[in-house]
This record gives sequence, C-alpha cells and structure tokens, in this order.
Amino acid sequence: MKLAARLWLLGAVVPLLGMLAAAFAAGELFRASLERALDDALMGQAAAEAVSLFDAPGGKPHLHMATSPLRGSLTRFAPAAALYDAAGTRILVFPEDAPAGLVDDRLSPVGLGPEPRLATRLRADHGGRDRVLTVAVSSPDGAPWALELSASLAGVHDTVHAFRRAGFAMALLLGAGLFLLQTFHARRLARRVNALTGHMAALREGNLEAAPPAAEGDDEIAALGRVVADATAKLRRAREAQDRLVADAAHELRTPLTLMRTSIDLALRRRREAPELVETLDETRREVDRLARLATRLLDLATAGRGAWDRTAGDLVQAAHEAAEAARAAAEAKGILVQVEGPEALPATFDAAGVRQALDNLLSNAIRHGPRGRPVTVRLARAGDLARIAVQDEGPGIAPADRERVFQAFERGHGEAAGPEGAGLGLAIVAEIARGHGGRAYVAETGAGAEVVMELAAA
Repeated sequence: MKLAARLWLLGAVVPLLGMLAAAFAAGELFRASLERALDDALMGQAAAEAVSLFDAPGGKPHLHMATSPLRGSLTRFAPAAALYDAAGTRILVFPEDAPAGLVDDRLSPVGLGPEPRLATRLRADHGGRDRVLTVAVSSPDGAPWALELSASLAGVHDTVHAFRRAGFAMALLLGAGLFLLQTFHARRLARRVNALTGHMAALREGNLEAAPPAAEGDDEIAALGRVVADATAKLRRAREAQDRLVADAAHELRTPLTLMRTSIDLALRRRREAPELVETLDETRREVDRLARLATRLLDLATAGRGAWDRTAGDLVQAAHEAAEAARAAAEAKGILVQVEGPEALPATFDAAGVRQALDNLLSNAIRHGPRGRPVTVRLARAGDLARIAVQDEGPGIAPADRERVFQAFERGHGEAAGPEGAGLGLAIVAEIARGHGGRAYVAETGAGAEVVMELAAA
C-alpha cells in the first residue's frame, strides 16, 4: 500500500468510521436515557393519580389531569390516561380525543400484580411505538380498578434522530478536514520519501555525485536523510580514495616494470658478456623483489580495510617487546636503540597479527626516518577505554600540514629524511588496523622528532 493511501486510511477513513460508530452508539445511549426519563415520568404521574382517583365528592372516580386548569397545555406533553372498572370497561380517558390505539379500549384489573407493569407497544394504525404503564388500584370499597398511562415514543425517536444527524454531520465535517490534512501531509511525506528513494536509486547505479535531498525539519525522515547524506559522503570519499589508490598503485607498479623492461631491452640490443648479463639479471631481480614487496603491502592494506579481525585477550606490552626485538637488527645497523616504556602489562582484546603488523610498520618507519645513533621509543599507556601505543623517533618530524596526509596510501616518509625506500603504505595500514579496533592513528604534537600514535579500544 502506498504511503498516501496508508495515511488516508489510518488518518482519515478509520477515524471517520470510528466517529460514526461513536455517534451511533451515543444515539443509542441517548435513546435509552430518554426512555428511562419517560418511564420515571410515567411512574410519577401514576403515583399522583393512584392516591387521588376517588377523592371527589361521593367517591366518584376522576383523573386529575382532566380537571386541571392547565389541561389545555397538558395535552401537548402529558401522557394519555385511562381508568378501567372491575369489569374491564373503560370509564375515563384523558384526553377525550386521544388517538385510537394510544390506550386500550378494555383492560381487566384481574391478573394485574401489585407492581406496576411497563411495556413498549406497537400501535396498529400507523406503526408508532408507545410506552405503556399499567397499575392496579383499589377503590375505597375494595373494588379492583386499573389505571393505564401511555406516552408516544415519537418525541424520543425524533430527538434521537436529530442528535444522530448532528453527530453524523459533525463526523463527516471532521472526516473531510482530516482527509484534506492527511492529503497535504501525505503529499509532503511522499515527496520527501520519493526524493530519498530517487537518491538511493542513483547510488545503486553508481552515481555518487548526486546530491542527497536536503533534510527538512527534525523528524525521523529528516534523520534518515541526514544519515543517507553522511553515507553518501563517505561512499564518495571511499570511491575517491579507491580511484586514487588504483592510480597510485598503477604508477608504483609502472616504475619497476619500466626499469625491468629497459634493462632487458638493453641486454637484448647487442651481445653481452656473462658479467653484464648477470648485472642486468641482478637489477631485474631487485625490481622483482620491489614488485613483490609492493604487492604484499597492497594485500596487507586490502586485508586491513576489510577488518576481518580475530580479536582475543592479550598483552599489548608483550606484543610491543616482541616487535622491538624483531626490529633490533635493522635498528642496530643504524646504531639505533629501540626501547619500550610503559606499565608491566596492558591487557586488551585485539587481533595479535594485525597489531603486530601495525607495530612493525611504526618501528620500520621510525627507524628509517630516525637519525643514526638516536633512540626510538615505544610508549604504552591506558587512556580511559583506549589503549595508547606511541612510537617516537628523533628525526626531522612531520610538518603540521602533512600530519593527516601521511596516513594516505603511497605517501612516502616525512621530513628531510624521506626517501624512496618504502612503498608509502605502512602508515595507511596502521590507520586501517586502528580503525578496525575501534580507535584511530594520528601524529602527536611533540617538540622533537615524530611521534605516531595508535589508539585501540581496550575491550
């Protein structure tokens, strides 16, 4: 069901049906209330008549409504009354011109109980309904008599119908107002939802340049629009990063391939002696090794980006000591001492292989850019819910403008010591591993050298 149809149904049709049902039910309750009031009036009138039927001179029976000075007005609203003797003959009737069938022509008091009897009677002449009260009374000499009071229910019927017409009219007016309101609301919501749907369809087709619809208001659809806008921006940045990575990878691969082809072409151009061929093959082998290292780093970056981590409980201090020991040979070649500072243990939940790779990259980067004979320090600490690992060298440092750029793929080195040795993927891999562990990687502001920090969620 379309959104507009659902809003019309739930916001207009269902409430309208509910109001109509409520108006009908209220009419029935109103009818019952009016009939109870009519019954009470009949009972009160019967009580007044019953105690004074035979108080006229000589004990002659009479109806007080017939002798009332207000009898002209009473005929408009007072019930019809009739008095019957022991033989069931109607002796008195008020008003004298009462419609046929409103009161009985004959009514025997024999068989009437002591309690008044109320009943609704259908009039034979025109199908009208009357409310009839019958009560047994006794004359002063003990003779049985019967008193009947009858009131037409036409007034109740007309009043209830007028009430229902008014209620139904109000319900229809409210329903029309709700329908117009829901139409406006449905069109506005449909326009906003359709805009989001169109944008998502464009994303599905790969069009990341399409601008998401502007969020209107502060409702759930606006919140969804903001989430979609953020997701679109992230997808666009990811696409740009992917395109840049592919372009940079192609450039990095082209350089060793070009060198290999040049060396091979020169070797084939003329006859070469064995030493020259060996030298050419050595150069080609070095470029092949370079290609292999680059391919390995690209695979490492792709693996880190997928975030398939096997996180288990471990000690980051122990992992740092193992990485420092593995880097000791490369550090000693430059006269660099790798030292680890921090607590005796730093328990955390992490992927051991991923964190070890990040530590190896940080130490390799620091040793490559640190000055000969100066130490490289690994510092570990806990910062709230994060475990903090910082690797600092005493080299030229990283310029503030480059502190975010160095974590991008194929950004080589930093400072004056930057060189062509690396592939420019080490810190990019560190950043991906940190993000995969609920943390981040960044360059800290220190007085000397470069301090690269990796923060991981400890739990």
